[in-house]
Amino acid sequence: MTLPFDPDWSPATLGVRAGEPRAANREHSAAIQLTSSYTFDSAAQAARVFSGDEAGCVYSRFTNATVQAFEQRLAAMEGGERCVATASGMSAILTLCLALLKTGDHILTSRGLFGSTIQVFDNWLSRYGISVSYVDMTDLADWEAGFRDNTRLVFVETPSNPLVELVDIAGLASLCRARDVPLAVDNCFLTPVLQRPLELGADFIIHSATKYIDGQGRCLGGAIIGDEARVGKDVFAFMRNCGPCLSPFNAWVFLKGLETLKVRMEAHNRHAQAVAEWLQAQSGVERVYFPGLESHPQFALAREQQRGPGGIVSFDVRGGREAAWKLIDGTRLCSITANLGDARTTITHPASTTHGRISPQARAAAGIGEGLVRLSVGLEDPDDLIADLAQALHG
Repeated sequence: MTLPFDPDWSPATLGVRAGEPRAANREHSAAIQLTSSYTFDSAAQAARVFSGDEAGCVYSRFTNATVQAFEQRLAAMEGGERCVATASGMSAILTLCLALLKTGDHILTSRGLFGSTIQVFDNWLSRYGISVSYVDMTDLADWEAGFRDNTRLVFVETPSNPLVELVDIAGLASLCRARDVPLAVDNCFLTPVLQRPLELGADFIIHSATKYIDGQGRCLGGAIIGDEARVGKDVFAFMRNCGPCLSPFNAWVFLKGLETLKVRMEAHNRHAQAVAEWLQAQSGVERVYFPGLESHPQFALAREQQRGPGGIVSFDVRGGREAAWKLIDGTRLCSITANLGDARTTITHPASTTHGRISPQARAAAGIGEGLVRLSVGLEDPDDLIADLAQALHG
């Protein structure tokens, strides 16, 4: 059984208590249901559960109690009616698109996207006759001009990867509602602790649970949150039949990760703020991209629609790729990896890693230069991180 919860609890409380499963032994820490299928008392009961006339789990591709507990908890934290968990963040994006779109449809999105998302949109969806166009995410007028008669989905990351640009979610949602086009927001960088896009008018939320929801870089997973009609029916139907499902073990890891999400995100905020302020004062750094700095062009918007700046700090190093690589290689405390949202600080060179497979023209249009470095600031003492960056930058 799943214990009842109050949807009016804060995200922190929901992260600990919502969707809390209890089996026959009433264990306090949720058990993992590592099973491919479920049994029934009779053939008649099996028929009822398969048809949906009776609640119950059938097959772990689409109904597993541990996965359902994670889905219910994350949906509650985001203020959504339904969540469908997937095998990765990228599979969540693909699942949403293929569940909602068909040949001849158009996606409107921004230039500030994760490199793999651009690959999916340009190289894969295009094969099936789904077109995509890109606009300046910070300019609502550009968004408005980008709508077409066949636009069927608007997709945005905010903050963006890696330049942490923001979109006015409420303003963009208003443009979408006027045209009856759903808005999907990738909330990976902030999580429901720091931003709740559905409250601002979005229709869908995408997560790579691999990042902050896990918080320790252990498992892959994704999620789509929204209403019962579209997520509970259309998206779930795609999951049931096409199978990009989340493993029960990974769901259990994420379920436990949600319990500490608030305290971790608050620490990421504080540490990233300290690192960003220090970087901004360094002569070897041309520019720092961080919504918690007053120098960020959307600092006011960040304070309005977010509960914190997040843990991602990007910055341009003077000297281009050679200087950026020298800095990265010179760090001793930071992990050189493209993953983010970890307890351990990670550092990467986006132009040659996360965005290395998109064209130089697309990188230039997105503002991703050769001197750009991205930090995902972890839970280490920020003074130690600053000392490490100082010796790498000035050594």
